[in-house]
Amino acid sequence: MFDITLICMGKLKEKFYLDAAAEYQKRLMGYCRFHLLELPETRLSENPSPAEIAGGLQKEAELIFSKIPKGAWFCVFTPEGRALSSEGFAETLHNVKNSGKGSACFLIGSSFGMAPEVKKRADFALSMGPMTFPHHLARIMVLEQIYRAEAIQAGSKYHK
Repeated sequence: MFDITLICMGKLKEKFYLDAAAEYQKRLMGYCRFHLLELPETRLSENPSPAEIAGGLQKEAELIFSKIPKGAWFCVFTPEGRALSSEGFAETLHNVKNSGKGSACFLIGSSFGMAPEVKKRADFALSMGPMTFPHHLARIMVLEQIYRAEAIQAGSKYHK
């Protein structure tokens, strides 16, 4: 069975987000071995300088790199990434599975994004579109799209 890891910077706190995340995680278990890793965001001052932000992102990058499963296809969610339809995302994930990879790892960065070297290390950069979303909502959207991609690949009626 294929392994999927979702690395998220920060923790969910609101019950409605926790409930939604738990539901999609439960659904995903029918298609893959799913792992969710919540990593702590680096604490910055109230009005951080660009240098402080860069330093915080560098610390986060080191932690992120230590958590990416060995040999996994690595995809980051970033505004400058490629926008795909749900079908296109499902096809991309299908192609990863057919390439011989046994796992995929997705990353949702912190509120300041992610260090440039994290983006460079990625096998794929994916955009959720030009709109801005709260990171907690983005996590639910990503979980739903991973679930939808798996359902599409399985021929489920979930995706209409």
